[in-house]
Amino acid sequence: MKKRFLGFMVIAMLAIFTVVYFTSADAQKSAPPQKTVKVETCYGCHTDIKKFHSDGKHSKINCSNCHEGLDNHLKDVSSKPITKLDLANCGRCHKEQYESYTQANLESKPKLEKSTATSRSPLFDTIMRPHGFTREHSEPRSHVFMLVDQLLVDRAYGGRFQLKSWDKIADAKAAEKSAWEILKDLDPSTSDQRIFPPYTPRTAFTAANPVCLTCKTSDHVLKWGYMGDKYPQAKWDRTSKVVEMARDSKHPFSCYGCHDPHSARPRVIRDALINAVVDRGEGTYPYDKEKSKKTTIQKVMFRDYRAIGILNRPDSNLLCAQCHVEYNCNPVIDIKTGEMIGMTDRRTNEFQWKNVFDYDAWVEKQGYRDFRNEVTGALVSKIQHPEVEVYWGSKHERAGVECKDCHMPKVKKANKTYTWHGQKSSKYMKKDTCLKCHPYWTEKEAEYQIESIQNYIRGKMRKAEFWLSEFVKTYQTAQAIGVSEEVLKESRKYHTMAHTKWEWWTAENSDGFHNPEQAKAALLQSIQTSIDGVKFLEKAIADKAKAAK
Repeated sequence: MKKRFLGFMVIAMLAIFTVVYFTSADAQKSAPPQKTVKVETCYGCHTDIKKFHSDGKHSKINCSNCHEGLDNHLKDVSSKPITKLDLANCGRCHKEQYESYTQANLESKPKLEKSTATSRSPLFDTIMRPHGFTREHSEPRSHVFMLVDQLLVDRAYGGRFQLKSWDKIADAKAAEKSAWEILKDLDPSTSDQRIFPPYTPRTAFTAANPVCLTCKTSDHVLKWGYMGDKYPQAKWDRTSKVVEMARDSKHPFSCYGCHDPHSARPRVIRDALINAVVDRGEGTYPYDKEKSKKTTIQKVMFRDYRAIGILNRPDSNLLCAQCHVEYNCNPVIDIKTGEMIGMTDRRTNEFQWKNVFDYDAWVEKQGYRDFRNEVTGALVSKIQHPEVEVYWGSKHERAGVECKDCHMPKVKKANKTYTWHGQKSSKYMKKDTCLKCHPYWTEKEAEYQIESIQNYIRGKMRKAEFWLSEFVKTYQTAQAIGVSEEVLKESRKYHTMAHTKWEWWTAENSDGFHNPEQAKAALLQSIQTSIDGVKFLEKAIADKAKAAK
């Protein structure tokens, strides 16, 4: 009896092991692909793909590895194959890169609001009223959550998309598989109003639009026309209903956003970057013409409505520039008429591709500003995250250091060296980043160097915020006692100029480390401009008081 029982237990354990194994991610990645096809047959119609595939590193990878339904497609061309867009498909061959990408950085704090008394930008809400970012402006976290966090943030969809449970917040594997493994849609038209969050326009915002999603997911690479223009073949464009496009999104920005799947060459798919570099002719490094000549992007059109940009050589600064830049992705205000420029206008999908000192002149030339300050009425910009523009001309950039060297270093695991794809701050992995170039430092010394720069720049950021807020308060006083509109209008110029050179650094996520010299210079300009504006208004207030006597 005992032997029979033990035998039964062994069989049961084997059965459990078999089920677990064959449903595991590793088993799925090692599972054989579907029936292969003759690539020459595919080349017969897809001549543009042949040029990439036949000479590239993926030339031995069969079409069936990335496309499903090829048998039916070859029998009937109207039966479209399915392109596999999930990261796990690439992970079948690139296991280490895939596994590092889909890890949560548990050292970085989630849902950390930037505008609180102890955070990066404590006076943000005072200065930025009534912009949607005052509803929620969180510090970034692991890239695998980029789509989840964009759908979840209170400034985007009015609180419509919520976590299924707070214990999902760190579930990186689920986030990679689908955002909807983590989120639920509380459609206000069908939800129980006692469950739907009691948000109001002052506690949440519906600021999202289709352009926003092009940085958070690459799922629409085959459905989005170049620049978001309307094309008969494209499912989505700049004017599409954003909730419907969001519901059609599953994965974070994927491998094929930076690596051409047919040739394995470095590429970009973000259309506004291609537009700035190629169409506008500003080059890959607009402040370094010689470097621009060495590193180029070739614009390649597919199916007459979408484009990719093929790099002539690897350059992670440009790959990261698909998202880590300042850009316009929303309706803006026409500075001449005061009217809104809507999503039908290409300026709602634009990379300025300028540094902090040239930014204001560019948007003035383009004729727009993001919003009007609620208190002063000044037309000001909402800066996004200009890490790449800040990095241009910095000491590290001139030395040839790229984004990948500090955020995606080469690491060794089981005698295999590969590029780690987790994209986190170098301060969390100093041994593999800082110490590679500075071997005479200890990790503590490297951390000390980083903090010395960041603490100094944070101090200047706080002072710039203080003086901007002083300007706003002084403006309120001037307005309340009846200072003329002519004088108030003149004072708004100080606000506009000081604002950009302050907010650039609250939006840029290195706290000045990427380019401390530039950060210091810009923030000092912001401080002095705000002080000059305060003095200008104080004189007007004094003159008004004197005239009243």
